[in-house]
Amino acid sequence: MVKEKTHVNVVIIGHVDSGKSTTTGHLVYKCGGIDQRRLEKFEKAAAQTREHALLAYTLGVKQIIVCVNKMDLTEPPYSQKRFDEVVRGVSGFLKKIGYDPTTVPFVPISGWTGENMITATQRMPWFQGWKARRREGNTSGRTLLEVLDSIQPPVRTINKPLRLPLQDVYKIGGVGTVPVGKIETGILKPGMTLMFSPAKLTAEVKSIEMHHQGLQTALPGHNVGFNIKNVAVKNLRRGDVAGNAQQDPPSDVHSFEAQVIVLNHPGKIKAGYSPVLDCHTTHVTCRFAELKEKLDRRTGKKLEDHPQLLMSGDAATVKLVPIKPMCVESFFTYPPLGRFAARDLKQTVAVGVIKSVEKDQGSKPPHKAQVCK
Repeated sequence: MVKEKTHVNVVIIGHVDSGKSTTTGHLVYKCGGIDQRRLEKFEKAAAQTREHALLAYTLGVKQIIVCVNKMDLTEPPYSQKRFDEVVRGVSGFLKKIGYDPTTVPFVPISGWTGENMITATQRMPWFQGWKARRREGNTSGRTLLEVLDSIQPPVRTINKPLRLPLQDVYKIGGVGTVPVGKIETGILKPGMTLMFSPAKLTAEVKSIEMHHQGLQTALPGHNVGFNIKNVAVKNLRRGDVAGNAQQDPPSDVHSFEAQVIVLNHPGKIKAGYSPVLDCHTTHVTCRFAELKEKLDRRTGKKLEDHPQLLMSGDAATVKLVPIKPMCVESFFTYPPLGRFAARDLKQTVAVGVIKSVEKDQGSKPPHKAQVCK
């Protein structure tokens, strides 16, 4: 029988990248310090991968790559059997979510040893390479770098009105106020008059830069900084949305209707529940004002009118009311501003797409901001 030792606290110190947690955890595991139940709990935690894939699909991610890491730690190392198990399992739940597995490349690698990342693997001779079916034509290769190079750039929407969610706002000496963000739809040009929502401000664009280079026309997908006239930094913030004041300018909303999927909530969601919604660059607490319909998660068909509660795995149409001014759009009109994640309890509890919005009719007319001093 193993002799019981006196309990001693051991402090593991060292550089943040020295491998303290990895070494300690491996030592505890090798010494039998993790029982079977705990291992099963860790295996269940792997369900996060399913949630992340569902979140990606719901939020509009069209192309997905599955990187099977830590192949050096399989039994035996670089095991084809283990790789094939992962491919079968992941392909199954990706198909259930909505992805076509034939369009998803699976790549075995070791991030620790660098195996099959840049150059083709020598330790996995059984791996004949990845394949992916694409609308533009089928692609294939062997390494992680090759599959990254095969990613198709998304189609950007130029012919829609401008929508530019702000990521930050800076005050630069000798220049003035410079908002920064990614153009989601439309174009941005110097001389254009912008409206910011929900700030309710208008301002003229003086100049535009991307990667410290001046631009005369900025297009969707461009991360830009632009100088605006006569606006104080304090009047704009992250989450505000800029649009062309002359063409369907953005507006804050009084409420909006959305289709949501509850991913991981430990209790029951009822009317009045108020998580934080992450939509484009804004983070605003929104109240579930009304649970309108419960839906079949896969087909979208109505199952029940006015359900009393929602639980993990449920899909529903709900009415949401932001508790402070917020600018969002219908997913069908401006997709990047019409999808969101609801967060609570330090995790993503639901994801959704906005079906329709009720503009705030009682908002004050836009005005020019205070002049910077």
